Amino acid sequence: MADNNTIARPYAQAIFEIARENDALAEFSASFAAAKQLLADDQVVAFLARPGLNDAQRLEFLQGLLEKAVGKGSVFAGGSDHGTNFFRLLLENRRVAALPEIANRFEALRARTENKVDVVVTSASEISGAQKDAIAGALRERLGQDVSIETKIDENLIGGAVIKAGDVVIDGSLRARLEGLANALAK
Repeated sequence: MADNNTIARPYAQAIFEIARENDALAEFSASFAAAKQLLADDQVVAFLARPGLNDAQRLEFLQGLLEKAVGKGSVFAGGSDHGTNFFRLLLENRRVAALPEIANRFEALRARTENKVDVVVTSASEISGAQKDAIAGALRERLGQDVSIETKIDENLIGGAVIKAGDVVIDGSLRARLEGLANALAK
């Protein structure tokens, strides 16, 4: 059986093309974010797995939850025929479990098209606005893309930071430097 990564690729590409043709990338992104959050709830997943439900009932259930979460304008909650058809297709093909990966791939396609990259900076302590701006500027220059930074704190780093920008990882943490020193001494 194929994994969700393999399954997600064609679905993400297809829905991305539809969203782009309809100038609805932001709307689909918001709907994907809400749908991912819903499908992270074990109770929702358990309800969807009930054998007594048909696909129309599952679709109605999901659309109702999405309407409450995002509003009637959600592309998956009936705000778009394309979104409803996409959700219906996932249900009919038993691919709803792949939705989080489809959403991730959709966002990657959107970021590439809009020349943006989401960056996660993990540091031992909170970074200042000036530090955040300096990191964003350096990454913008290095990657040639607009940068959106999210910060996280990990006290286990001791000092420094780990920067993840797409496929690029820059580990400038004190922990990584100490591990490198230990490895060099062990040789």
